[in-house]
Amino acid sequence: MSEQQVEVKIYVEQMAKLLDLPIPPECEQGVIDNFIRMQAIAALVNEFPLPDHVETAPLFQA
Repeated sequence: MSEQQVEVKIYVEQMAKLLDLPIPPECEQGVIDNFIRMQAIAALVNEFPLPDHVETAPLFQA
């Protein structure tokens, strides 16, 4: 298991405990894999440069 997987595993375990959310052992690796994917997607969004004339929206509404 890579260092990133270990860190995500610890995060998932701590958040599940905090939220009183049981994660079955057979689902744990899938949850960890999905969190790693979400980290990669979030990094792309956070690193996307916005032009100076564009302001970020404080509230998103559908």
